[in-house]
Amino acid sequence: MTTIPLQIDIIDRRLLAALQTDSSLSQRALADKVGLSQNACWRRLNRLQSEGVILAQRAELDLKRLGLDLVVIVMIKTLHHSKPWAEDFKAHVESLPGVVDLYRIGGEWDYLIKVVTDGIAGYDRFYQSLVDGFDLPVVTGHFVMEEMIAAKPIVLS
Repeated sequence: MTTIPLQIDIIDRRLLAALQTDSSLSQRALADKVGLSQNACWRRLNRLQSEGVILAQRAELDLKRLGLDLVVIVMIKTLHHSKPWAEDFKAHVESLPGVVDLYRIGGEWDYLIKVVTDGIAGYDRFYQSLVDGFDLPVVTGHFVMEEMIAAKPIVLS
């Protein structure tokens, strides 16, 4: 099924850029930022939400302040590629604490998981839970040494 991109104008682009930078802006502040009345801003936001462009608004957390000082990119190779297996695997991974992202990818690896945790001991707990009950021939963790760019807003052209 192909999704048809929604047609958006420069004002919609400004709204989306502002929300990606700070989704806590009040509607008045957002309207001022993009040069709209509050009512016009509200109507555009409603349309972008109802059309499925804005999926959610989230808070960005300081992970280190919460004791989550290790980010691990986990790469997985599997011998299983059926849809039921993938759905079971997704449900399993989704239930594990610390999982931020899960991707099914092409190329040499099959899955990529981004995990945030409390050090090596936390990663070991994650790893033991990940492999429990799943045939995963190759699992490797790449430990992030420095976050250089994260959650960068998408620039719409």
